[in-house]
Amino acid sequence: MRKIAGLTAVALITLSGLAGTVFSEELITLRGGSVISEETNAPAMPKVENTDQRRVRNYPEQPPTIPHHIRGYEVSKNANKCLSCHARTRTGESQAPMVSVTHFMDRENQVLATVSPRRYFCTQCHVIQLDSKPLVENTFMDVEDIFKNGKAKQ
Repeated sequence: MRKIAGLTAVALITLSGLAGTVFSEELITLRGGSVISEETNAPAMPKVENTDQRRVRNYPEQPPTIPHHIRGYEVSKNANKCLSCHARTRTGESQAPMVSVTHFMDRENQVLATVSPRRYFCTQCHVIQLDSKPLVENTFMDVEDIFKNGKAKQ
């Protein structure tokens, strides 16, 4: 027991000594240059784009983003508000795009009559669109843009 207490004390002393050196170095972070021991104001939350216009996907198989507010939408094992517009039977009246046919397949690619339980919780993959600037620079180019600019051989 004494050995464990002694090791714990040595570890704490070592860590407290290191903490001063780690925090004194200036690192470029998303905190805006403030040290971690300093409490700063949270950045303003970006607004949700509520345009109902679909964005172009950035890569193959990217889940589409959600172009409208979803605050207050219940998505639980008992209810899924998204399906009130995006279900196959509701798209005619809502004019919303239907849930992808891939959402009606189980793990063995057997077609189901309803949305697969593993695809039922929409916000696991789909996110709302925010009016915000990127945190880091992105130089991604869609393959179509690469072909248009003549940077790839066809």
